[in-house]
Order: sequence, then C-alpha cells, then structure tokens
Amino acid sequence: MASGSDTASGGRPRTRQARLGGPSRPLDRRINAVRDDLADAALAGVVTAPRYVDGVFRRTTRAVTMLRGKPDDAAPAVSALLYGEVVTVFDVAGSWVWGQCLHDGYVGWLRADGLEVPAAPITHGVAVPTAAVFAAPDIKSPALAALPLNARLVGVPAGDFVAAAGGFVHRRHLRRVTDVGGDPVDLAHGFVGTPYVWGGRTRDGIDCSGLTQAVLRACGIFCPRDSDQQAAAFAVIDAADRRRGDLVVFAGHIGILADPDTLIHATAYWMATVVEPLAAAIARVPATGFRRPPEVAVTPCSAE
Repeated sequence: MASGSDTASGGRPRTRQARLGGPSRPLDRRINAVRDDLADAALAGVVTAPRYVDGVFRRTTRAVTMLRGKPDDAAPAVSALLYGEVVTVFDVAGSWVWGQCLHDGYVGWLRADGLEVPAAPITHGVAVPTAAVFAAPDIKSPALAALPLNARLVGVPAGDFVAAAGGFVHRRHLRRVTDVGGDPVDLAHGFVGTPYVWGGRTRDGIDCSGLTQAVLRACGIFCPRDSDQQAAAFAVIDAADRRRGDLVVFAGHIGILADPDTLIHATAYWMATVVEPLAAAIARVPATGFRRPPEVAVTPCSAE
C-alpha cells in the first residue's frame, strides 16, 4: 500500500527508480495505479515500469469532484469522489493530480484544488441521498451546501446536529462510521428521478453502477465501481430465486430489484433513475444474469 506520508519536497509523491526482471503481469488499469510511464511502488514486484511512486493520501473537500480519464475538464468522467473521501496521489501535473480512490481502488485524474492532507479521523457518513449543511444548528438557518450519500465527515455532536463541513448537519441525515446496516432498496428509491450522468455517484447525477455502488456502500457492503466488476463480485443466483435487493446484470448495465418483477436502475434509455417492470427492461436489453450481495453488512461505514 502507499505510504500515505509526504516523502518528497513540496508534499509530492516520492519517485523510486527500479528495475524488474521477468514478465510484467497485465492488470486492470481501472483499479491498479499503472501507466506506461509510472506505477504504484506497491506493484514493483508485479509490473515493469520506468519508475515507481510512493503515493500520498489526500482527502477531498468538495461535495463532488469528478474523476476523469485525462487531465482535462472536457475529458469523459470515469467516476467521482465525494466530500471526505480519500485519494492516493501518485502524480501531479499542473492543476491536476493522478491517483487512486481509497474506497474502491478506481484510478483517474482530478483537479488538485479541493484536496487536503487528512488531519483527523472520519466520524460520520451521510446516510440519505442528500444532506443539507446549515449555517447554524437550526433548521431555519441558511443552507450553505448539500452533501451526497456516502460523503465522509469529521464531526462533533451539537444537540440534534453535528458540527461538520463548515456548518451543521442534522443527525438524522448521518450515520456514525461504526454503525452498519440499512436497506439498499429504500435508498435506491430516493434516487428516482435523478438525471443519468456517466461517472456520477450522487443525487445530482448518477450512472447505473454508481447507483448500485452508492446504495450498497451506504449499508456497509463493499461494492466495486463498474457493472462488470459488480457482476464478478457477488454470488450468482438462478433467475427463479431472485428477490428484493438482488442485482440484475445486463451487457454493460446493472440495476437492483425492488421486488422480483420490478427494477430500479439509472438508465441512459430514460436518461434518469427509474422504477419499471423488469420485463420491460429485459425486452430492450436481455438480462445476462442475477447476483446477490451479502444480506448482512460485511464492513462498517468506511472511515478512510
């Protein structure tokens, strides 16, 4: 793993020169910090690279920061980081950094502004599709910002609120990181009507795998980022045994069952998150299988 500490001047990742003999194993570059010109130092015994880099941990301070395939605001987004999530930075290029998300291993470029050195442990996670940040511990005070489901906060209890993110978030919108559980289907219903946005993970815009990842992660279940990764991560079940909360896999697409015959999914067909009969979705694109995530949360709300 990356060291997480600043080991070069200016807080930049430290580069190591190395030579690896023998073959280089092909890796999925979506979730391995490998480029033609550098690689994560933790992969020095696995892949060949001109240089290996010890990454440094940085935490996001914006509600949403898009992760892109290239250091260009016009480049397609591949995912997003949410407030308080951590990225391991391996390269700095002007106003951009290249790194790996700690919560799911996804790799990409993001703007360097809005990142900070983690200085305190995360205490809470946002547990609803959107949580308001108020100027004072009073629901009548101005709302300063809105934070998405799974945003991570360093907070201090203040009556019915938690002082965090430069303001106050109501405790009913949060969960302590030590708490687990919840209902992914109930959470998915809260995203109905959300615009379809490639790479999105929030109520402002979300894609198919972003939705399933968001609702499972909020319930303490680890879930990879992309639909093919999710299909590979969870147990295969027979179509006849499907039930509420199971995932339906399509070619390049995924959704979650509200009941055995009803699908909730973020779909480019409707350009929104919708609830529709499973049969209608399958009539457009045949399902390739069904998957069952763990019934009981297997990890706590991550405190990265």
